[in-house]
Amino acid sequence: MAGTISRRRFVRISAAAAGLGLLPSGRAVHAGAPPVVWRGTMLGAIATMEIHDEDRRRAERLISLACAEARRLERQFSLYLKDSALAELNRTGILVGPAPEMVELLTASQRYSELTEGVFDPTVQPLWDVYKDHFAREGADTAGPPPAAIQAALRRVGYRRLSVSRDRIAMPHGMAVTLNGIAQGYVTDKIVELLQAEGISHSLVDMGEIRAIGARPDGSAWEVGVADPEVAGRTEAILPIVDRAVSTSGSYGFQFDPQGRFNHLFDPRTGGCARRYQSVTTVSRSATGADALSTAFSLMPEERIRSLLQRVDVERVHLIDAAGKPLDIVA
Repeated sequence: MAGTISRRRFVRISAAAAGLGLLPSGRAVHAGAPPVVWRGTMLGAIATMEIHDEDRRRAERLISLACAEARRLERQFSLYLKDSALAELNRTGILVGPAPEMVELLTASQRYSELTEGVFDPTVQPLWDVYKDHFAREGADTAGPPPAAIQAALRRVGYRRLSVSRDRIAMPHGMAVTLNGIAQGYVTDKIVELLQAEGISHSLVDMGEIRAIGARPDGSAWEVGVADPEVAGRTEAILPIVDRAVSTSGSYGFQFDPQGRFNHLFDPRTGGCARRYQSVTTVSRSATGADALSTAFSLMPEERIRSLLQRVDVERVHLIDAAGKPLDIVA
C-alpha cells in the first residue's frame, strides 16, 4: 500500500468536438479545424485539455500556461509531494503566510462541511492512515481495523478544529488534512478561469474532474460518459453538458481489501466506509462543488441528497446503487 495512491477515474470523455463554431471574436472556425489536445497526469489522475481556437499556436501557448498553473497548484495541494504546502501543514500543524489558493480551497472545504453537516470533512486523513496501515500488514484481519484504532483516529478528525485565515492555517497536533475530495475540482475551475480570461469559448478541461467551457464548436452539448462500475470499458450513462462540471465518486474507486468492503470514502461521523452506492455523479456549475459533493453524497441517503440540491447548486445527481440500479435526481 505504500507510495502514491490515486482515485480511479470514473468519468470518461466521449464524442470529441470538431467542426463549425464561433471564436470569441465572432469569426467562424474553419470546418474541420482540429482542436489542440493535451493528455497527461495531474494530482495523481489522468488529465486532459481540449481547446478549440482558430490560432493553433495560441491554443498551444494556452495549454502550456494551463499546465504550468496546474503544476503550481499541485505543489500546494498534493499529499504525496514531500515539499508541498499541504505536506508541511500535516507535518507541522501550521502554515504561516499561506498561499491565497490554499486559503480559498480550505475555506471552500469548510463551507461544504457546513452545508453537509460534516459529512464532507477535509480532516479525515487519519482514517486513511489507520486503514492503510491495517491492510498493509501481512495477515491483516479481514474485518478491518480494530474499533479502538478507528475511534482513536476519529478523535483527530473534525473540520471545526481547522483554523483558516489569510495569515495562517493551523490545527491541533495529530490532525491531518486531505484535499483529495475537492482539489481536482478546484484546479479544474482555475484552469477554466485562465482559459476564459484568454477568450476561449469552446473547451473541455479535465484535471481529475471535468468542466466544459461553452458548448462544442458546432453548438451541441459535450457528452460525458459515466463508467459502469461493474463492467470495465462500458459506459453506463451519457450526460450532456454545456458550461457545466461533472464529478464522480465511487466506493469501487479504491479498495483496501480484496473483498471490497473497505474503500477510500470515509464517513467522518463513524469512521466507516461508504457502501450505499457504487458511484455518485454530480453536475454543477463549479467543478469544486461537483467534486466535494460527489464525495459527500456517497454517504447520504437519497432523501437527504434531494433536500440539499438547491442549497448546494447541484443540478443533477446520477446514482448507481449497491445493486447496480441507476437513478437520476434533478433539482
